[in-house]
Amino acid sequence: MTEKLHKHLDESIQLELNLARLYTLFNDCFADDEDFWWDLAMEEQGHAALLNEEKKQPQQKEFFPENLLAKDLQSLIDTNTKITALITTYTAAPPSRAEAFNTAHALELAAGESHFQQFLDRPTNSCSANIFKQLNQEDRDHATRILQYIQENHIK
Repeated sequence: MTEKLHKHLDESIQLELNLARLYTLFNDCFADDEDFWWDLAMEEQGHAALLNEEKKQPQQKEFFPENLLAKDLQSLIDTNTKITALITTYTAAPPSRAEAFNTAHALELAAGESHFQQFLDRPTNSCSANIFKQLNQEDRDHATRILQYIQENHIK
């Protein structure tokens, strides 16, 4: 495995774990929505575990161009920095219910962008590429679920 791929996987794992931490914080803040936040947190931890397993696999060849990797790596670093800052801020002063949902929705859209969105339409036989495609789709699913929950529960 190349050093860049290793760094990308590390940063991707951290992204999933950071989202899980944020959603666990929201779970603790909002009793009315605790099941929703808990489910999302557990799914994010599952994503991290999946990526961790991928990191342990020997890579026969790279499955994406180096120039895409560098761009996506910086996006992951930036998103992780943002989530870590939000966790610190919200631990000191919890957000409103609406702010929590809007923040989560925006982060899921950003996280989806960082999970190799450019590969979604490209056919591949690579197990690694398929994992990132699956994670991207699940990020989109999280964003959709958050938006539906906001609408169904009349959160402004």
